[in-house]
Amino acid sequence: MPKLTIQEILEEKEAGLDLELLAGSGGLSNTISVPRIQKPGLALAGYTESLHPDRIQVLGSTELSFLDSMPRERAIAHLRELCSHNLSCLIITKNQDPPDYLLKYTDAGNTPLLRTRHLSSNFIALLTRFLEERLLPTSTLHGVLLDVLGIGVLIQGKSGVGKSECALELILRGYRLVADDIIRVRFKLPSVIFGEGMDLLHYHMEIRGLGILNIKHLFGVAAIRERKKIDLVVELVKWEDDKEYDRLGVEDQAFNIHGVELPFVRIPVAPGRNISTIVEVAARNQLLKEMGYHSAREFQELLETRMAEAAHLHSHTIIGDDLE
Repeated sequence: MPKLTIQEILEEKEAGLDLELLAGSGGLSNTISVPRIQKPGLALAGYTESLHPDRIQVLGSTELSFLDSMPRERAIAHLRELCSHNLSCLIITKNQDPPDYLLKYTDAGNTPLLRTRHLSSNFIALLTRFLEERLLPTSTLHGVLLDVLGIGVLIQGKSGVGKSECALELILRGYRLVADDIIRVRFKLPSVIFGEGMDLLHYHMEIRGLGILNIKHLFGVAAIRERKKIDLVVELVKWEDDKEYDRLGVEDQAFNIHGVELPFVRIPVAPGRNISTIVEVAARNQLLKEMGYHSAREFQELLETRMAEAAHLHSHTIIGDDLE
């Protein structure tokens, strides 16, 4: 499970969090492992049953005004109780000044107290996006990821089966490369899988006989993209004469990545088959399925209707309409 220290979050610059440390420097080594945020409104009133100490706690105008409205002794007692739960971190929004006792007890308990200039709603959105990028499960897959008609197509298969050659022809048709060879895949809530290239291999593709090609330099920025949601997994396999392949496509298959079931098709590769065209049509067919139109099932229903009509007509021809 990925983790982030409060020190790493404090030093983050690209996400635009704009954080500064106010107190509790002794707890900067505390870690965060869940991309969820909590506003401890009820906990400030003394109810800590639903408190999640492993989440970042955000204090906005409402929370600080609530503390200010209470008698000082009660506010201190509730705050002492809150800090006793070994909170990972507290963050104040809108550049508000914390009460002196908040500084005192967070510093004494080594609970990092940070501050940002952002409004609570904006900051929570920024922080959640940042934590999802850094904390949700990641892994790597071997294959090629392309954007075909807005469908993220992950092409897999054994080495030498023709994945990169298929991808290159799709790029020549105007589609975009996301990553070749090694793809970093990220799970994103609620159930989305994103793919992107590794830093060193970004925009590069290996074509046997030509070597390493830089797709960005060859075809321009319109031929690439940084990342893409994976919508369809295609596996290329060598054709085997004695093996049965799906000829109807009625039953949908699935490919599991981080617990997410993605549509899956297996395409046999043989001389004379234009694999890039088949992959493009698979992407078009997936678009239709997402719109609620399933060609194979519609054909099956039509065939069953015709067969039922033919059987009914045949029974009337043999038995007759007046037979009781």
